[in-house]
Amino acid sequence: MALWFTIIAGLGLCYAGMTGLALALDRHHRQLRGGDCPARLGMLLRAVSAALLLLALLSCIQYWGVGAGIAAWLGCLTVGAFLFIGLLPYAPRAATLLALVGGLAGLMAAGFS
Repeated sequence: MALWFTIIAGLGLCYAGMTGLALALDRHHRQLRGGDCPARLGMLLRAVSAALLLLALLSCIQYWGVGAGIAAWLGCLTVGAFLFIGLLPYAPRAATLLALVGGLAGLMAAGFS
């Protein structure tokens, strides 16, 4: 897998995963939808987000190996979380749209391995 595909996969999947975890919380769900997150939707968001984060970890480990891959994955987690934190107060709909686009791009880039 090329370096750029790994970076796109890691960042896109981590951003989408962190966004899903945040939107499973009532506070952030309320910012976007105006109401609390239903219990089933919250569980689904958590499960899908965990799967996306695991896939990002696997793509980083596949390219860099275990030690450097985990460090790169933690960096992707940090960038994804800070990007979401920066976008949510000012553009919540754009933040969720970027999560959808980033998640799809990450899945496509992870498929090139």
